[in-house]
Amino acid sequence: MLVCQVLEASPHSENLAQVMADLLATLGQRLQCDRIFLYLRSPQSTLGRVPFCWQARPSIPKVYDPNWKPEYAALAKDDPMFAAALNAQPSIFVEDVETASPRVLNRDFERDTFGHRALIHAHLCSGQKLWGILQACVFDAPRVWSWSDRQLTEQAVSWLTPFAIDYVSAHAP
Repeated sequence: MLVCQVLEASPHSENLAQVMADLLATLGQRLQCDRIFLYLRSPQSTLGRVPFCWQARPSIPKVYDPNWKPEYAALAKDDPMFAAALNAQPSIFVEDVETASPRVLNRDFERDTFGHRALIHAHLCSGQKLWGILQACVFDAPRVWSWSDRQLTEQAVSWLTPFAIDYVSAHAP
């Protein structure tokens, strides 16, 4: 039912914020994570923002951008996961930021920017263009992402990619 609401939600609908809040809460609870947010971007202008974020508890830092901002020029160089997303590579499941390969992620960047310990970096791509990233994370300990976590994430990517394209097309400057 919730997936149908997302698929039917217009980027201009009055209840869009509530539909997305409900979807991210459901995904966050099913993935048993501390936070999940949706970064949306325009592949043409490379402007992006995080309009939707769910936290399991108020002590978890919220990621939210009220305005569209340019991606900084060195982001793909500083963040291997973002570079992978730009290249429309498969989603990345990191069990432990502290032990992950530097080819997968920049430990200092993750620690300083996000502060999480384990994460899912799910790429919303269409036609080899990156439209968004769904990121779920855990803060206090490493996390093994199960086969069902991976399957749910890929289903969410398939639901959210058309939404991301419509949202960016309707809202990006």
